[in-house]
Amino acid sequence: MIRLRRLGKIIRVAGKYRLDVLLDKGQLPLSARILLSPAVLFGSSANKGSRGERLRKALEELGPIFIKFGQLLSTRPDLVPDDICSELAKLQDNVPPFSSAVFKKNIEAALGGSVDDLFKSFEADPLASASIAQVHGAVLADGTQVVVKAVRPGIEKTIRKDIALLYTLARLLAKYSEDGRRLHPVEVIKDYDHVIIEELNLQSEGANASLLRNNFENSPLLYVPKIFWSHSNQDVLVMERIYGIPVSSVSEMKAAGVDMQVLAERGVEIFFTQVFDDNFFHADMHPGNVFVDISNPKQPSYQALDCAIMGSLSSADQFYIARNLLAIFNRDYRQVAELHIRSGWVAKDTPVNEFTGAIRSVCEPIFQRPLDEISLGHILVSLFDTARRFNMEVQPSLVLLQKTLLNIEGLGRQLYPQLDLWTTAKPFLEKWLKKRYSPKSMIKQMKRHIPDWLEYLPQIPPLIFDVLQSKQSSNNSVLSTEPVAAKSKKLTGRIGAAAVGVGVGLAFPHWAEPMAQLPGSSLILATLGLLILLLR
Repeated sequence: MIRLRRLGKIIRVAGKYRLDVLLDKGQLPLSARILLSPAVLFGSSANKGSRGERLRKALEELGPIFIKFGQLLSTRPDLVPDDICSELAKLQDNVPPFSSAVFKKNIEAALGGSVDDLFKSFEADPLASASIAQVHGAVLADGTQVVVKAVRPGIEKTIRKDIALLYTLARLLAKYSEDGRRLHPVEVIKDYDHVIIEELNLQSEGANASLLRNNFENSPLLYVPKIFWSHSNQDVLVMERIYGIPVSSVSEMKAAGVDMQVLAERGVEIFFTQVFDDNFFHADMHPGNVFVDISNPKQPSYQALDCAIMGSLSSADQFYIARNLLAIFNRDYRQVAELHIRSGWVAKDTPVNEFTGAIRSVCEPIFQRPLDEISLGHILVSLFDTARRFNMEVQPSLVLLQKTLLNIEGLGRQLYPQLDLWTTAKPFLEKWLKKRYSPKSMIKQMKRHIPDWLEYLPQIPPLIFDVLQSKQSSNNSVLSTEPVAAKSKKLTGRIGAAAVGVGVGLAFPHWAEPMAQLPGSSLILATLGLLILLLR
């Protein structure tokens, strides 16, 4: 019954802002068209703003969960038209705060003590209030200034109801839209479901922040506040209070003499370091989560907050993304096409020449402009849009990466409009690929896989014995006149060759990139090579 009431409100809001005109009604089933027909009673939508503005207002009226979903959509220009994306980007997650008394009560229930005992002092007025959580300032017993974060009461129940409705809408889109299969609407909602439910677990956010802090320990580029685990758990997060300038306060930073070029370039360096060196990147880098330390204006550093949404890539995706970007930098469009096919992002039977031509027609006009005007993020979006014509499906693993790159690049250009992302990114990627296949990296990979190899090692002698026994059995039926010494020499040669095969397989685990992701894959490959040699 509650779900029906909520659905009724969604329908009323959709009618109020005439969201029905955003749909291709010819693709909808009769039942859906009947359901939307009362929307005409709200009159023309012409005097109610653009379609993006109407959608933004509707999401704001529907509440926090739909606001968060709108923010997610604003980062998906591969799925959402530009005019709607730009309007959804205006969604601000500022909602009225809930009672400080309720906040204190929740803190006390979560930590098992009174606020007066837990903190030396506590600020009744919130520092910030968002759709999921609220933040207050406090001071620990030892005088450390901290911020205390707790989720809104009853928010999980509201989230789960709205997520259930979003799943229903996604399934309808997948079933009745011609782009439904390619856009994976159910998978997009599933990803959103995971992300927003994970945001309710403040211990997970704290763990993310702790790891990110460790990755940038003593770095001049990025500072992440310390988490105080003695006062933190799944429902409460207490972290170090930082004092910086919001990254959106460009005029204030310029007045303080901040080197804006250095600041913008450092943001790009932080992004590539997180994605490729650490494979753990902050995926919610909107201006509200980023501050700047200007204590040294000529060498400013970033401060990162709200680590609830983090991203990582598979080793194979890291490899293909790095090579794709370098191929784009070098304008090697055929390699871009081949990498898309090899990675499985487009079908294996895609015509390489035709695909190369399509990529060239998109990228080459862009490269005629100055480098500081070229958006790497939008080139990727254009490439994916082009690949869509060749039945490229949405790659869920790359969604957060694409979103974050667009955020970082947009932020960098706001700080320093002449930012040349290419000058920073290309040397970094070249160095990363070189380091990935250096002897030192190979040794590190071998050390990582040694436990798996040792686990499989006892299985090799029985395999060798079985092959030799099988070989001997097949030869017993044929009288051999070959001298025993020659047999022994041949067998020794085979075993020696097999040993070399094992050694090569163990030493070079990246020869088979996709299979190298499996535990013990190198040993398996080496064993297969050994068996082939013996069978010969």
